[in-house]
Amino acid sequence: MLFDQRCKSCFERTYQPLLAKHATEESQRIAFNEYFEQVMSDSDDLSTPEVQRLLQHKLQQITNIDDFYSKEKWQSNEVALALYPLWKHRVEHAPDPFNLALRLAIAGNIMDYGANHTFDVENTINEVINKPLDIDHSSHLKEKIVQAKSILYLGDNAGEIVFDRLFLETIHHPNVTFVVRGGATINDATMEDVQAVGMQHVAKVITNGFDAPSTVLERSNEEFKRHFAEADLIISKGQGNLEGLYSLHDNRIFFLLMAKCDVIANFIGATKGSCLIYNESYAKMNATEHK
Repeated sequence: MLFDQRCKSCFERTYQPLLAKHATEESQRIAFNEYFEQVMSDSDDLSTPEVQRLLQHKLQQITNIDDFYSKEKWQSNEVALALYPLWKHRVEHAPDPFNLALRLAIAGNIMDYGANHTFDVENTINEVINKPLDIDHSSHLKEKIVQAKSILYLGDNAGEIVFDRLFLETIHHPNVTFVVRGGATINDATMEDVQAVGMQHVAKVITNGFDAPSTVLERSNEEFKRHFAEADLIISKGQGNLEGLYSLHDNRIFFLLMAKCDVIANFIGATKGSCLIYNESYAKMNATEHK
């Protein structure tokens, strides 16, 4: 998906607070704002995550700070880990453990500082587990998990990954590779985060080698490309991964996310704020059946 000019306001909401917090000199703020406008006008051939990466690199250069959300990521992991024992127990004793664990994994996607400055994880969980999904290909996903010899799971945000871990513990598949970003970007999970929440105990963990809030296959490292090519099933979390991968039209990919903005909601055919489990192949089949 290429950059949509409607995303500009979202970037402004993300970067103006960071400038106010970290750019202590007026010259720094002027330099970044000039670069921001330049990128906005020259972004026709870039995806939204690639635009995000350009902006973050500029602010990193100006402020000499590598990770603007290190504290928030730590806090998100701690919040989710505190909820983990309660929801682990509830999943294990649920009538349908798979469905509950899957919905918890989607609910965790609310922990996104790129889309929200504040969020209520517990309230979001209660909403997500009790309402219909706008697009629900979960039954097909369950079938594919059983059939798959190997699963590639593309992680998104810190904190959220705790619920991803619970989902992986629930499906108990013997060959899962969990993927994180290659460097700090917004509050997306990196290797440090997954090790902090114990993901290495339920999956092999690798990075994609690229520090954008997405999966951009052509910019990823060779290890990730090999795993991507060989996977029987790919589970992709969050809007950023959808933006990076949808154009591949790869029927192995199931997208699990909240549609947090009008751009993504309109693109995927959902309502803003809704949750969905989407696979392009099954979406086309459903569209054909309803003609």
